[in-house]
Amino acid sequence: MTNAQVAAGPIPHWPGRMVCLTGGERVWLAEAGRSVRDDHAVGEDAVLCVHGMAGAATNWTDFMAELAGEFSCAAVDLPGSGFSPPPATPAGYSVPALARTVARVIEDHFPGPAHLVGNSMGGAVALKLAAARPDLLRTLTLISPALPDLVLRSSLVQFPVLALPRIGAMLMRRAGLLSAEHRVAAVARGCFYDPGVIHPDRFAFEVAELRRRDQLGYADAAIVGAARAMTLEYLRPRSRSLWRDAERVRVPVLAIYGSHDKLVHPRGAARAAGAFRAAPDARVLVLPRTGHVAQMEYPGLVADHFREMVRRARGMPERARGLSRERKSPHLGGTGVAPREITAWELVQCRCHRWLSRPPGCRSTR
Repeated sequence: MTNAQVAAGPIPHWPGRMVCLTGGERVWLAEAGRSVRDDHAVGEDAVLCVHGMAGAATNWTDFMAELAGEFSCAAVDLPGSGFSPPPATPAGYSVPALARTVARVIEDHFPGPAHLVGNSMGGAVALKLAAARPDLLRTLTLISPALPDLVLRSSLVQFPVLALPRIGAMLMRRAGLLSAEHRVAAVARGCFYDPGVIHPDRFAFEVAELRRRDQLGYADAAIVGAARAMTLEYLRPRSRSLWRDAERVRVPVLAIYGSHDKLVHPRGAARAAGAFRAAPDARVLVLPRTGHVAQMEYPGLVADHFREMVRRARGMPERARGLSRERKSPHLGGTGVAPREITAWELVQCRCHRWLSRPPGCRSTR
């Protein structure tokens, strides 16, 4: 980060409000641009963002800023995260339960279907909702979605261990002995390709926020609950897996992976390209020199690809957007490259990551 960038400072995090959902649940909703409460275009321009494990609505600040002039954007703190209170029972941390929470946010506080965007575990939640309630979505955008991978990376071993009864709570207590600065830095190293892009003010905010959450009686339980939820999703049989949900999606899809993601392997892009073949429009991208949180590392680039998908979706007839069951070819797209069918050789290229030396930006796998 240059001295000029440091001096300029990051944009402030968006204001929010606590909203009540049907059934009595409460969640924090941060908003940018026009409020989602406005009755505009029956929700045509409404975007809802869902963060990942141990994240918060603030993970979307810069991405929402890129879209605020064209869309009404909101980001939800999932139950137990950010400013949202924990769920009534531990079962509320499961992916299906979180998907139902997000569904109620759209039903109760959006004037119509939303463009749903999810990162990591939030991607799994968004995918679960897209498969179950396509009537609530206009499009689906997934950024490093946490979908089952048979090859367990060493960086992920901690999650099934955290899911173990008693052991997870013990490990969280031991982690709490480390300074907040140390823990925030560790998360940054695990999620960013280049942690140096984080502005010092943002780093200080995350430290202060972590200290605030350390005082909450449920912060550790929220992490353990999320770890159990994702472990369960990884262990589900094929017929009930998130990959099966992907095959059921009938709205336009944009899936973005990071070439240097330490948590979600970019080889998942190849499988995603095949899984979303029934969607009316599906584009799977791998961004070079990018980690687990592309919307924080390259918010402008991710927003550009999002706008492109929305433009295509708006040009589709209603039947093709959410109701068509015609099987269409998946695509890998890049800047300036028209959608086209993936060949077997391109899938091999996708797995081999031959674009890693290219500058930031999405390139075709041709």
